Amino acid sequence: MQNSTMQSAQNPVYRRRLMMHRVGIFLSTMAMVLGVFFLMWILFTLLIKGFSAINWAMFSESTPAPGSDGGGLVNAIVGSFMMVTSATLISTPIGILAGIYLAEYGDKSWFGSITRFVTDVMLSAPSIVIGLFVYAIYVANVKHFSGWAGSAAISLIAIPVVVRTTDNMLGLVPASLREAAFALGAPRWKVALLVRLRAVKAGVVTGILLAVARISGETAPLLFTALNNQFFSGNMNKPMANLPVVIYQFAMSPYENWRNLAWGGALLITFSVLGLNILSRTLFNQKSQH
Repeated sequence: MQNSTMQSAQNPVYRRRLMMHRVGIFLSTMAMVLGVFFLMWILFTLLIKGFSAINWAMFSESTPAPGSDGGGLVNAIVGSFMMVTSATLISTPIGILAGIYLAEYGDKSWFGSITRFVTDVMLSAPSIVIGLFVYAIYVANVKHFSGWAGSAAISLIAIPVVVRTTDNMLGLVPASLREAAFALGAPRWKVALLVRLRAVKAGVVTGILLAVARISGETAPLLFTALNNQFFSGNMNKPMANLPVVIYQFAMSPYENWRNLAWGGALLITFSVLGLNILSRTLFNQKSQH
């Protein structure tokens, strides 16, 4: 055994492969260290500058006028919450039902193949293209920006995420479970909704939370649809303030309080998205352990 090991170590092909293996491991490790370093640098800068901007006024006052002191982000926070909530309520049933259709009939239907192809295209489509699409279809026709247009734009981003996640999760359900339900006389729609979907509900919820995290920080679609509003407004049929656009505009402004508010808003979005990702992975891990 030792002779065989020594012969392998003296083999030039083995030594060359071992050297390439070590070089590959080293380069992979360095790439990981470099990526983590810049990520920690960004997060550290965000924490330092963002925490200094957090105060009660941020959650109680609307965005300030140019040249004025103080101000907050309550109108942008409420506007983002309303639009993301509306988009979630729109995209969740559509995405789940479309995912169920693909899982049940997608392999045997040309329409299912086309739906999967369109879903993959929408997953990789730039968000600004979706914003321009909603602008051309809705905003240009009604001749005003609105929160509903913003919700429609970001819901088009969330739908393919929910569809793909639901389809993949339902594909993990054992065939024996479906066959047992069919053997008991259950119709196909009950098997899909009450057996397959219930078995992977944690994974589907994970997909919904990931979709919400994806759309929470989208800026480009809202520039063409919801635009912005300096004042507090709960009317979804009017231009509506939102955190991504406010951060985009305030970060490039010459006013120091605007830039501070931009850092605070960026910190809020970052921690919100981080919390949603942690929650989604926690749900998925709990389901995997069961």
